[in-house]
Amino acid sequence: MSSVLYRIGRWSASSRRLVLLGWVAVLALAGAMAGFLGEGLDDEVSIPGTEGQDAMERLNATFPEMAGASASLIVVAPDGADITDADFAEAIDTATETIEDLEQVDAVTPLDEDEGALISDDSRAAMLSITLDSDQSDVMDSTLEALLNERDALEQALPEGSEAEMGGEIFNMEFPGVGLMEVAGVVISFVVLLITLGSVVAAGLPLLTALLGVGVAVLLVFAATALGPVNSTTPMLALMLGMAVGIDYALLLIARHREELGKGGEVIESAARATATAGSAIAFAGVTNVIALLGLSFANIPFLTIMGVAGSVAVAIAVAIAVTLVPALIAFSGERMRPRAARRARAEAAAAETGAAAAPSGTETPRAEEAQSSGPSPSRFFTGWVKAVTRFPALTIAVVVAGIAVLAFPATDLRLAMPGAGFLDEEHHARHAYELTEEHFGEGYNAVLMVTATIVTSDDPLGVIEDIAGEIEELDGVVEVPLAVPNPSADTGIIQVVPSGGPEALETEELVRDIRALRPQIAEDYGVDIAVTGFTAITIDVSEQLGDAMLPFGIAVVGLCLILMMMIFRSVVVPIKASLGYLLSVGAAFGVVTLVFQDGWAADLLDVPRLGPVISFMPIILMGVLFGLAMDYECFLVARMREEYVRTGDARQAVVRGFQGSAKVVTATATIMVAVFFGFVPGGDIYLKPIALGLAVGVAVDAFIVRMTLVPAVMTLLGRNAWWIPRRLDRIMPFFDVEGERLEKQIALTDWAPQTAAAARELVINAPNSDDPWIGPVEFSLAENGALGIKSRSRAAVTAVVLAVAGRLAPDTGDLKVTGLVLPDRSAAVRHRVAVIDAVNAPDVPAELRRLAAQARRTQQRSTPRPGRLRIVVLDRADVLTDPTARRAVADRLAELRAAGVAVVLGLPGAGADATRRLQELAPDAALIDLDAVSAHPDPAGSRLQEATAS
Repeated sequence: MSSVLYRIGRWSASSRRLVLLGWVAVLALAGAMAGFLGEGLDDEVSIPGTEGQDAMERLNATFPEMAGASASLIVVAPDGADITDADFAEAIDTATETIEDLEQVDAVTPLDEDEGALISDDSRAAMLSITLDSDQSDVMDSTLEALLNERDALEQALPEGSEAEMGGEIFNMEFPGVGLMEVAGVVISFVVLLITLGSVVAAGLPLLTALLGVGVAVLLVFAATALGPVNSTTPMLALMLGMAVGIDYALLLIARHREELGKGGEVIESAARATATAGSAIAFAGVTNVIALLGLSFANIPFLTIMGVAGSVAVAIAVAIAVTLVPALIAFSGERMRPRAARRARAEAAAAETGAAAAPSGTETPRAEEAQSSGPSPSRFFTGWVKAVTRFPALTIAVVVAGIAVLAFPATDLRLAMPGAGFLDEEHHARHAYELTEEHFGEGYNAVLMVTATIVTSDDPLGVIEDIAGEIEELDGVVEVPLAVPNPSADTGIIQVVPSGGPEALETEELVRDIRALRPQIAEDYGVDIAVTGFTAITIDVSEQLGDAMLPFGIAVVGLCLILMMMIFRSVVVPIKASLGYLLSVGAAFGVVTLVFQDGWAADLLDVPRLGPVISFMPIILMGVLFGLAMDYECFLVARMREEYVRTGDARQAVVRGFQGSAKVVTATATIMVAVFFGFVPGGDIYLKPIALGLAVGVAVDAFIVRMTLVPAVMTLLGRNAWWIPRRLDRIMPFFDVEGERLEKQIALTDWAPQTAAAARELVINAPNSDDPWIGPVEFSLAENGALGIKSRSRAAVTAVVLAVAGRLAPDTGDLKVTGLVLPDRSAAVRHRVAVIDAVNAPDVPAELRRLAAQARRTQQRSTPRPGRLRIVVLDRADVLTDPTARRAVADRLAELRAAGVAVVLGLPGAGADATRRLQELAPDAALIDLDAVSAHPDPAGSRLQEATAS
């Protein structure tokens, strides 16, 4: 991975103008797509397949006048007045007639005590139902605006002291927007960046790239409305996530770049190395984020799946920008990114070099040498921190776990529900209508349920509906059943049920379950099937389905990321420890959200409009997003520890040095995350507010308590055991080289063995399933059109070496460079340049060699040969070519290959003199390596060899 990212970073820095123009073009294209394809946002809540949603769809077909979107107009007279008096009735009747004439309005209940509007017991208030002829998602903004204008006109026409308010399900949602607090979060981020990086240019780049990334992501979300409904919280979630991770990823890469510059590196090379090392951590962190967000689809709820996809797109764009645009902008910045001390040292060194002609060539001033060798010094604060938490690691672990457990305990009382108008801002008209309804009619009138009944087989439709309504009315928690009627075709009946509790009350949920529990009895007694639907019932179904999805979601997401982390860190313990730490952070986040939104702690300070249950999809979104972010910090921190451990082999010292190298960046990124997320709390919408607070708390706890306190203590306590992994598992897992160990090796070997087809130095292959050397050390140098023979009494040993040269088998130690590429990390590219023929299994060796020679000649004749052209042909087990005619034909074809610039490697198992003679017949001038002379090896069965041969 680091090798690929190194090339991407180097190309991006070298082609900076092209990269910048490319991303500007992507932004413009996303804007054009949003403008031409966007169809607006849709806040309708639905879950296909649930009872409430299915019943509503059937009702839309059989009883459309009851299935359309609805609103309510509540009118309240002053104290002592009667709402049915002429002064009020005349104004209400006029408003009713005007509203009925509005586009999309189907009917309005008149002010009639017997068959019309609902009148309160004290006759002070009336509630008129407004039925629309469209679903909620199809209600136009012009209709909503016209209804509110009629509300204003009615209030002016009523006697002084009267109130008129418009509410109902079409006004239950409020579109979120970006306010001052969100902007304040960005300002705080800039301050943190300035303190961390010490440069205005360096601090401005992460903000610039993050803004570009969220711009592309949000515009794509609006363009996606052409494909299906997207709710108003989705672009805000993409904005929040994209901004947070965009700043963090850019900061991580820029900090690593400045570290490289502080050691004296050149700008382009430094950008490439920073992209290779920090970019590997960014890519891994981004993948975990994407997996976690896409895991939201486990809930099988369309709007939640869309939110997860939008968030994952924002994260993916942030990763792409970090590894392409950030190196390009780094290159534009040039020397301005270099730390002042290193810049001053370079200037002094240059002055000394030009002013001291007598000085020996290549010498440097002590100050310049110090700047290039030492780099940035570790902070005393973070050094003291890590030493304090690792001095008594068991005590640190116990204190952290106990403290987080206390913080998480309130989450045991966490209640979930879908918020309605009661959770809107206190000044919102729908919130006012909700409260007036609750005050004058009871909270149950804000949570009216609809029970549908299929009565197509009934002989007495009206009687059956009334009988069923009577049974429902006897249930606990029912205030009244105001309506029980069949449709005009007498095939479907509708029963309205007013519960005693509000939309989020536990008794309302229990009543829905009790009505559904009557289904078998009603089917037996009346031959009628019933279903419970309506806005309240559907939101209850949403909450239940989300709760059921949390366990499979957690298992799938955590399981996938555990496997990925095991590949990255080559450890079993580190991924398990990381996941357990994540659970602690989630518990703390849930606990604080419960304290604020249910218990009221700091509710006024955080502008919480109403205490009560937390939005039902908060836990699954918070778990998904926080898992990805927690793994970000785990990767940023532990990858540096792993890097130090690989370099030194000292597990305990690696914890300290890895912490020193990454703690400053982790602190900065976490502070930025908290600032960005918290900025969405006071001004956030009812959906986003608890999610934003949970993420802010979760990130703070995870970064500062779990990752920077608990993790060093656990790693110190475990020592070398923290990096334990079964040998067999380690062999079969792919290697990603997040720490850049193999990249450093590639760079170090850049000038070694130039102009050769293959070269080996101290090459050793261990015995299968063992760390004991089997073959080697082997050394050779093969010219670009040369020939090399490899012989041994062990057929397996010969095959192992030639497969290693062909990139099919990874050596265990030593250096191996084939066609200019260092193995084993460039094995995939080498396999495209090296052809392997097994003389035992090939049907016609001369014919195969003739085909390869023709291919090589065609490539040689091209003016610009392909980078992946054939460079080496490996012929293994050439000892089986016993027929003299066949050997001569093979020798001729090998000579043709070499004439076309292709090198040849021959595997020759067998006794010494015989193998040498066969090599001279096939390639007289070939060099010969006798593995028996350099290896004291057994002749193992070789499971690794079998795997390599199969591949």
